[in-house]
Amino acid sequence: MLIVVLIAASVLGGCTGGVLDPKGPIAFAERQILLNATGIMLAIVIPVMIATLGVAFWFRASNKRARYRPNFTYSGRIELLVWSVPLMTVLLVGTVAWIGAYDLDPPRPIASSTKPLKIQVVSLDWKWLFIYPEQGVASVNHLTIPVGTPVSFELTSSGVMNSFFVPQLAGQIYTMAGMVTRLNLRADYSGTYRGMSANYSGAGFSDMHFKVDAVAPDNFAQWAASTRSAGPMLDSQTYAALVKPSKAVAPSTYGSIASGLFADILNAGLRSSEDLCVTNPEFMRAER
Repeated sequence: MLIVVLIAASVLGGCTGGVLDPKGPIAFAERQILLNATGIMLAIVIPVMIATLGVAFWFRASNKRARYRPNFTYSGRIELLVWSVPLMTVLLVGTVAWIGAYDLDPPRPIASSTKPLKIQVVSLDWKWLFIYPEQGVASVNHLTIPVGTPVSFELTSSGVMNSFFVPQLAGQIYTMAGMVTRLNLRADYSGTYRGMSANYSGAGFSDMHFKVDAVAPDNFAQWAASTRSAGPMLDSQTYAALVKPSKAVAPSTYGSIASGLFADILNAGLRSSEDLCVTNPEFMRAER
C-alpha cells in the first residue's frame, strides 16, 4: 500500500500548472469531468486486470482442477457480463460528458454580479494579439486580467486556424479567419498562468505562448492606465507590420487602438476566405 501511495505522489507531483491544477470555476469543472470519466472507466479497467490475473492463475499448468475445454463456444452468462459492463460505462461516460458540455458551453456567460471584462483575441503568425476595447489598449503575447472578474473573449484569426488554451483557467477553443468564437473564464486566484497555442500552425508554433497575469482589480486598473500613457497606437499601419510572420516575439503593448480594428480584422479574414473559395473551387468542395 505504501508503494502505491509513493508512486501516486511521484506521478502527481508534476501536475502543477496544468489541467489538474485549476485556478478558476471553468477549469475546476473540467477537471471534475475528467476525474469522473476516469473513475467510471475504471469499472472496466480494474475488473479486466483482476480477471486477467485470475484466469492466468486458475489455468496455470500446475492446477489440475482447471478443465481443458477446446470445444467451448458460447456462454450466455459470460456474454451478458462482457457486454453489460462496457454498455453501462459508455452510457455513464456519455451522460457525464453531455451534461458537462452543456453546462460548460464556452459562449455561456459566467454567473456573477461583476461586469465581465471584454477582450478581443487575434491569433497571428506566430503570436497573440489581445485588444481591450473598453480600456482602449492592446498587448502582444501577454494577457492581464483582474481576479474574480469574468472575462468574455471574442476570438478570431488573421490567417490559419489556431487554438487558444489556458489550461488552468479554461479549455481550448479554436480561432478561424472570418469567424468569431467565444469563450468565458474567470481567475479566482492571483498568479501567472501559462497560455499557449494548442493547434500546430507552422514553423513558429513552438514559440506561440504567452503569460496570463491575474491581478487584483485595482492593479488591473493601474496597468490599463499606465499602458494608455505609453506605447504606440495600434491602427491599420501598425497592424499590417504586426501581422507579418515572426517568431519568438517579445511581449509589448499599445497605448491606444483604432476604432473598429477588430471588426476590420474579422472582415479581412472573411474576404480572404471568400477569395479562396472563388479562386480555388476544390477548397469550397472540401469544406462542404
